[in-house]
Amino acid sequence: MGATLRIVLPKGSLERATLELFEAADLAVSRSSEVDYRATIADPRVAEVRILRPQEIPVYVADGLFDLGITGRDWIEERGANVVSLGELGYSKATANPIRVVLAVAEDSPFHSMADLAGRRIRVSTEYPALTRRALEAQGVDAEISLSYGATEAKVPDIADCVVEITETGRALRASGLRVIETLLVSKTELIANPQAAADPEMRHAMSQLHTLLAGALEAREKVLVKLNIPSDRLEAVVAVLPSMRSPTVSELSGRSGYALETVVNKADINTLIPALKDEGATDILELPLSKIVH
Repeated sequence: MGATLRIVLPKGSLERATLELFEAADLAVSRSSEVDYRATIADPRVAEVRILRPQEIPVYVADGLFDLGITGRDWIEERGANVVSLGELGYSKATANPIRVVLAVAEDSPFHSMADLAGRRIRVSTEYPALTRRALEAQGVDAEISLSYGATEAKVPDIADCVVEITETGRALRASGLRVIETLLVSKTELIANPQAAADPEMRHAMSQLHTLLAGALEAREKVLVKLNIPSDRLEAVVAVLPSMRSPTVSELSGRSGYALETVVNKADINTLIPALKDEGATDILELPLSKIVH
């Protein structure tokens, strides 16, 4: 039996999306209730699973309490954790968009850039005090930084001159009467590992295998498999309109009556592709969902 891994997954806003990803990767997470922080994955490479706050995960992985974890780049930077990133996983709280850690001021504020803050003593409210301090000090900004425990955007202008907050679209900040003047960090969800565990060949191999399953499940979300039949004289025309990850697979039908083609295409293109294929003489067109794509 090979190495087994202790894994920690994020609780809260990332929780549902993470559990859905693991299920799609055939690494379904089981627990006794939705509030249980202990869980299991029926896989020989996984020894134990915990579900904890993403803010804590970088430190626990760095300290060796867990071998592998999932959290945001924002919390890795905030906690200054010494971890190995095995790669980004393109999902966040609700969408595939990365979150941004931004500096925002009131809509009518005279500040329009980070440079405008230099030489002033400003009050900043944020859930990211360490990240904020490093970013402002690098620009020569003198700041009184206070830790926010929520509703950060409501603290301008009475309690703070500006806030450092996360956003995906900026819509919520605009609705609160705030204006973004600087992006401090673009953050995606990452698969991280303890440095000592990642240096062990057997453990690193197990980590890479799990990463392959997760990345394959993510890529498959955006693709579909298309199969179709075409007459021999329409092969070239159909291939010309058929996008593919590689060259399409072409097989001659029995009786030399034509060809069968199959290829993987972007799901976003399928509604225009199928009619175009039919126009070029394709028949028996099938669109099939994919579970994983592994390169």
